[in-house]
Amino acid sequence: MRENFEAIKAHYAGSDAKDIDAMMAPITEKTVWVEMAGFPYAGTYVGPEAIIAGVFKRIGEDWDGYTFSLEKLVDGGATVIGIGTYSGRYRRTGKPMAARVVHVWDMEDGKAVHFEQFTDTKNVAEAMR
Repeated sequence: MRENFEAIKAHYAGSDAKDIDAMMAPITEKTVWVEMAGFPYAGTYVGPEAIIAGVFKRIGEDWDGYTFSLEKLVDGGATVIGIGTYSGRYRRTGKPMAARVVHVWDMEDGKAVHFEQFTDTKNVAEAMR
């Protein structure tokens, strides 16, 4: 099961390096990606193209310096949990934001089956107003 943990560890390393190919390595055409209700990109996306277009591309268009700082990665075998903080500055308002976040990854053979995000949507929304 360590393969699952290593795949998500590499995903976050890719995020730090702004390497979308590395970030998407554990994502398949069947991966279900859920952004929390109340988050600006809320919804369910399936497959890499939908995830990139619905989440990552929009974040890149809307925010300056948007990052996810991973503080803890929990190896639960088939479930891997990333805990950290989102931060960035919303372009239209110029306001900064920092929001705690948890990512829950359900994995199979080093590939993401399901991803779900839980975050402090209030802090994100305040930066956007």
